Amino acid sequence: MPEQFHPRGVMMRDCLKNRAGFDRVLMAVAATFLTVSATSAIAQGDNQPRNGAAKLAIDAAIPRPEPANVPPPTASDFKPDTVAPASDAAKVTEKAPEKAPETKPADIATAPAAEPVKADTSKADTSRNDTATVTPAQPPAAAAATPAAEPVKAASNVPAADQPVADRLRDLLGAKSLRYFDRKAERAAVEKFYTAREFAPLWTQGGVVTPSGKGVIARLKDAASDGLNASDYPVPDFAAATTPDSLAEAELKLTASMLDYARQAQSGRMHWSQVSGDIQYPEHPTDPAEVLANVTVAKDASAALDSYNPPQKLYRELKAKLAELRGEGDGPLVQIADGPALKFTPVIGKRPAVEIEDERVPQLRAKLGITENADDTHYDAKVAEAVRKFQSGAELKPTGVLDDKTIKAINSPKRDRQIDTVIVNMERWRWLPRELGAPAIGDAYVILNIPDYTLKVMQHGEQVWTTKVVTGQPGIHATPLLTETMKFITVNPTWNVPPSIIYNEYLPALQQDPTVLERMGLKLDRASDGSIHISQPPGERNALGRIRFNFPNKFLVYQHDTPDKNLFARDERPFSHGCMRVQNPDQYASILLNITEPSGHYTPEKIRSMYGQSEIDLKFPTPIPVNITYQTAFVDDAGKLQFRKDVYGRDANMLALLRAGKNRELENVIAHSQPSYAHPAGNLPSGVRFASDTSSGPSFFERLFGAPTPPPAPPGRRPQRRVIDR
Repeated sequence: MPEQFHPRGVMMRDCLKNRAGFDRVLMAVAATFLTVSATSAIAQGDNQPRNGAAKLAIDAAIPRPEPANVPPPTASDFKPDTVAPASDAAKVTEKAPEKAPETKPADIATAPAAEPVKADTSKADTSRNDTATVTPAQPPAAAAATPAAEPVKAASNVPAADQPVADRLRDLLGAKSLRYFDRKAERAAVEKFYTAREFAPLWTQGGVVTPSGKGVIARLKDAASDGLNASDYPVPDFAAATTPDSLAEAELKLTASMLDYARQAQSGRMHWSQVSGDIQYPEHPTDPAEVLANVTVAKDASAALDSYNPPQKLYRELKAKLAELRGEGDGPLVQIADGPALKFTPVIGKRPAVEIEDERVPQLRAKLGITENADDTHYDAKVAEAVRKFQSGAELKPTGVLDDKTIKAINSPKRDRQIDTVIVNMERWRWLPRELGAPAIGDAYVILNIPDYTLKVMQHGEQVWTTKVVTGQPGIHATPLLTETMKFITVNPTWNVPPSIIYNEYLPALQQDPTVLERMGLKLDRASDGSIHISQPPGERNALGRIRFNFPNKFLVYQHDTPDKNLFARDERPFSHGCMRVQNPDQYASILLNITEPSGHYTPEKIRSMYGQSEIDLKFPTPIPVNITYQTAFVDDAGKLQFRKDVYGRDANMLALLRAGKNRELENVIAHSQPSYAHPAGNLPSGVRFASDTSSGPSFFERLFGAPTPPPAPPGRRPQRRVIDR
């Protein structure tokens, strides 16, 4: 029997041997079934409608297992149980390639990256090599979950050697710019300028002063040649600046000094309103952004900065004369360098004289006017005596020793009355427009010099014509300084008496004699508001003569003819109430009309033929600029420096302001109130007769410069006005 069951026993033994392999096959089949079922369920879930973006984000965040790619069991799987080598197990694993799941657009936009699964090494199966391991593929992290890379910083254009200075400049301009630039416009321009260049320094490169920096420094140090004070534009010591902090600070200080120089060179150290209320010139301030750009790109930074000084020929001539007065000539300004004190020791007993030798002595000889042995480097008795004399004149102790105080005094600009007069005249040139004339008519303009009592007509840079004038009396009748445009001339003008004369002179005279105006041929009108108007009709005895030259201005002044010609014979002629009387008005009119209207062919005779009893306005097609100036120092046609009396005290006032040492405050504008003459002071006497007592009438300004309609007059009494437009 045992033999009968042998085959079966063998079979059972074989089955037991293959049981482990069979179990493994069943496990694989079961895993396959479960995987397929799970995938089907997930697929069915995908077919359900989604409720919203939040659920989509949650679904996308859940890793989805992939089905194991295991083939169905076959007969070959039921082989006798053998231990598979490690290489075979690896082959089984290779038969289950991972398939990356499809990534939907919604996944890219919303799905966060799946957290990595930590391996549980504590439950590792020691027989893992005996089984085929199926590992679900990890889904790729969503695109939005990848942390954004930091933006790549653009490469700096600042040289590496200047980057520390640039960084410090950024800090200073961000926190302390007000300390260097107290003017808002300049502060904004500087911040924008340095930001655009990534805060790279302008005046140094690698710690060395650039050519532009040297040019600016040279111009600032030579400010005295233009009548300015070099100490107002301090130059930092770049040689002592060895750290980024000190270089950045020196950079901003030089920029501030440069802007100060350009502003004051162009517009003046003091605003004209600081001097008097009867001055009005057009403002022409510098644009700090333009200054920075101009000096930066210029080949010669010194020349670019110098260009902000007045360009007029008369200014340049004064500058040359200032150098001559200081003994500097046309060459560069000679400066005595700092160094050890120099002293001459004379012969004492048997001890010989001691003459210190120094290379600065030849320059000192030139400065002090010692022509003998000009190249001698010995500080001898003659040099010591010259130094002693200089010290006495400079209010220093006359020791004859060349010390630091003496060197500073020698290097300072020479000062005396003539030099001061030239300097204040150069200052007044900064108030005037940089372009005096009208380009459309050959840069023609009129310039009147009050202290010289002359008027000139200029065109193409040359004098066309000149005449004598009478100007205002000192005090309240001083002729104002201004720039306006002459728009027309009036032949046979009516004299509309200025309010200042009415209220200060004629009304008090009426209190004494109610008939005085009638006897003078003047007419008195009173408006409904109580204001008074006095006028004189055209004629030979009219106070304005035969012609009035009109350039509308707030001071209500103009140029005109006069029946009193005798005053032109005097050298000094400050006799008017503020208006300017012209000696030869018919010639003046023809010159101006031929400039603005050449086809008119005007002559003095043609102008005189218009004389009569009716007002005639001749309008200029192109207005002509009129510049009323105050030149107490000027260079004449022969090249000689001329001085004139300070008739209005403008020089003395300006020098006092400049010596007060409040430069920056002097640039502020002062508002001056103008007198009001709306109503008479007190009641008029009962005997005064009015030509009109009802009409309000035009204002005094309108009577002078307004529309050509004549002012109201009694019927039949007032001549008609004719207007000629050429």
